[in-house]
Amino acid sequence: MQMHQVEVDDEVFQFIKGHAEPLVDTFNSTLKRLPALTEMKGPAQTSFRGKGKQPSHSDILPPLPKRVPQALRQTMEVVYLVLSGPYNRSSATHYVARHHNITPQAVIDKYTRQLNSTAGEFDQLLEQPGLADLRRILNSKFPDYRQLIDEITEGCLKESGKAQ
Repeated sequence: MQMHQVEVDDEVFQFIKGHAEPLVDTFNSTLKRLPALTEMKGPAQTSFRGKGKQPSHSDILPPLPKRVPQALRQTMEVVYLVLSGPYNRSSATHYVARHHNITPQAVIDKYTRQLNSTAGEFDQLLEQPGLADLRRILNSKFPDYRQLIDEITEGCLKESGKAQ
């Protein structure tokens, strides 16, 4: 593929940098993903079309009790968005970050460092049929939330048609 050199001002550079996943994205890969972020419609958003009502983040995120630890909450929200909608891990991460008014890196930390994995390993866990390894890791890290983890993951698998 032929590459071109383009100059951008600092404002555009900072915007792209803010949407990039550190140590993963290039400027080019971030730009390729941006149209998906700005044009993406989550599963619940389609029902609001033409009614003049803008859905809130909670309309497409799983309902989780307030007591759920943030690491588990944000990880489960990313899992839910990836499995039940048109989101990839990166765009789901950005969505969850906007919802919690935090940086994407803070969300990435929840499913990498705190689960002792890398982003690539997390992607592999999300692609595994039945999510057995992801569920095992989450259940060992958050044993008090086994039922919630199972309910959310099983619900996602059923919705996505990936249930076993």
